[in-house]
Amino acid sequence: MKPTWVAILVAAVGCGLGCSDTRPTVMAASSAAPASPVTPTTSTPPPDQWFFASGPMVVENQVDVCAQREGVVSSITVEPGTRVRSGDVLAQLDDRQVAADLEAARARTRSTTADLHNWEAEAKVLDADLQRAQKLWDAGLITKEQYDHVRYKAESDHWDVERVKEMQTTAEAIERSLSLELEKTRIRAPFDAVVARRYVRAGQKVALGDRLFWVSSEGPLRLRFTLPESFLGHISNGQQLELSSPDVPGMKQARVIEVSPVVDPSSGTIEVLCQLVGSAGGLRPGMQASIRVPKPR
Repeated sequence: MKPTWVAILVAAVGCGLGCSDTRPTVMAASSAAPASPVTPTTSTPPPDQWFFASGPMVVENQVDVCAQREGVVSSITVEPGTRVRSGDVLAQLDDRQVAADLEAARARTRSTTADLHNWEAEAKVLDADLQRAQKLWDAGLITKEQYDHVRYKAESDHWDVERVKEMQTTAEAIERSLSLELEKTRIRAPFDAVVARRYVRAGQKVALGDRLFWVSSEGPLRLRFTLPESFLGHISNGQQLELSSPDVPGMKQARVIEVSPVVDPSSGTIEVLCQLVGSAGGLRPGMQASIRVPKPR
């Protein structure tokens, strides 16, 4: 009986060892099954669909106000940063000489007008004499020579009236010319704007064409840029584009208002002008901006 129990004990130990060896093997196999090698796939990024152009923001009304005549600056009424309306006086030149010449021209015009009235009154008198002479001639009471004398005198007086009328026209033209010269001594804003720069000082003598002020309107803001000739026919007026500036956060909307119908042969580009839609926010004339244009497909 003793050897039999020993055999049973050995068999039980062997079974336990066999079961312990088999279970991990099965688990390892089952866990390794999902981890089959996977072939890596490379994803290609989509091609860039946008063309970016940049340039400074501009406005339609932005000019240097120049002197239209020479003179000495007697006063300055605005400084950089001042907002002005169209026609506001920016500076004043010394106008005493022009004002005196204008008064003399006005007096000459008045004198010529009075002289014209005198000649017209005399012409009426001579017309009356001519009518009387005509009746006397018809009645045979005066000679032909006497009648011709009255007629030629009346005709001569009418030519004098025409001469004085031309003198009056000349005097009035001189008066208007001097009025314009007097107006040129007042430097005025050409449109609603902000004074961006002042180049002149009070007491300074300026010549014809000298820059006095730089004035600029504040809107509407525009961006002029160029595109390759391949965009011709793929961009049109009214098209909405996105505009941005490195100094102002966020994107702005811009509308195309002008597309060049021809290609610049030297660069192979077309010129496009767009205008900002809505509020300008922090954008100002002269700031750099970029615009995003979809590439033609």
